[in-house]
Amino acid sequence: MIFGERTTHDAPLESSDVQRKTRNPSFRSSQNDASDGGRPSADDYQRAYDLLARWCRARNHAGYDPYDGLNSRVFRATPLKRWAMARLAWTQLFKRLPINLRPIALVPAEKNAKGMALFALAALARFRATRKPEDAEEARALLDQLLSMRLTGWQGACWGYNFDWQGRAFFAPRGTPTIVPTAFAARALIEAARDLNEARYGEAARSACDFILADLRRSEEAADEICFSYSPLDRTRVYNASLLAAETLACVGAATKEAPLLDHAARAARYVVRRQRADGSWAYGADVFQSWCDNFHTAFILVSLARIQRSGVADPDIERAAERGYHFWRDRFFVWKEPRFRAADGQPKYYSEALHPADAHAAATAIVAFVEVGRAFDAERDWADRVARWTLDNLRDQRGYFHYQRRRFYTVRIPYMRWAQAWMLYALARLIESRIESE
Repeated sequence: MIFGERTTHDAPLESSDVQRKTRNPSFRSSQNDASDGGRPSADDYQRAYDLLARWCRARNHAGYDPYDGLNSRVFRATPLKRWAMARLAWTQLFKRLPINLRPIALVPAEKNAKGMALFALAALARFRATRKPEDAEEARALLDQLLSMRLTGWQGACWGYNFDWQGRAFFAPRGTPTIVPTAFAARALIEAARDLNEARYGEAARSACDFILADLRRSEEAADEICFSYSPLDRTRVYNASLLAAETLACVGAATKEAPLLDHAARAARYVVRRQRADGSWAYGADVFQSWCDNFHTAFILVSLARIQRSGVADPDIERAAERGYHFWRDRFFVWKEPRFRAADGQPKYYSEALHPADAHAAATAIVAFVEVGRAFDAERDWADRVARWTLDNLRDQRGYFHYQRRRFYTVRIPYMRWAQAWMLYALARLIESRIESE
């Protein structure tokens, strides 16, 4: 293997979970030029990162999740747990309610494998920015926790969610390996093998490829295409999930010089780009009930396509589709105002046709995507800063964590650990790193 080579790329929860809309004084009042709508400085990002990192560490990176309702000991004590529709309704109730019923329903605050991968990615980006030994040690500690969460009994390294998950297409019991947490774990391990120069991380990432190729199901509708399933239990064709599998294969294949891995990645990328809509968007998946298009799943697609291309998969159709997709996403999923960095400028939209909700997850994934993808297709370089400015101003709590969503008449303040905190820490770390790279 050739992992390790450096390449260029680029506590208890609060008792009240809902508040009427107000501007966040903690960010605005602490700035000089930013308080009148200026671009956030590197110090602004550093303060936000440090405060959020401390908040997460104080809770040992454990917390609630929008989809953890089925962990409720109250629900699991009833016959409703056996019915798919009851499981789906209970999950959606907990996800949509503006108040947090989890303490009452006896839902424990837990660690999440994807969240741990994001925390590790944030620590690695922080280490690349500072080169301080203590930042490397924090990354190793998080990676060790991530490795300890691997699931057993499969052909390769894999990870799943810490809760039962009921969707419209299938039911995944707690501990079912799925491609999304596995791919983010692999992303962290690939970067760790390179940045920390430790082969054990690369070996674990290579093992994840065995899981993808041996355990996930496939749809092969053409000889030069492939679509990987979400888990070994289903046959869904979810575009961003299959591309995350392809990203893992491509990045590992580039490091190990394994052409078959790159070939599988190219086939999976073709499957997705050939199903792009005429306006540049992608549906969530191939089935009729998966026809919606949202902000953060589109961002996942764009980042995975960029990483696949940087790994050496050269295909002009992929490049053209990525550019069309980027411009659709940038132009339709955000509120851009002049003058910049004021009022609603930079607000992320969950769906392109509606102003609300503005979601911390969508904001954070957008920041990462603009940092990683925007420079390839855009002469403007301040898109990520504009989204970050709005997010710090509107979704950040005075105590350092980020609220779940800003809805039309109120803000949902539940501090979901994976959904908001892990993603925002990763986004802030990438912003800080990109500022240093551009200097």
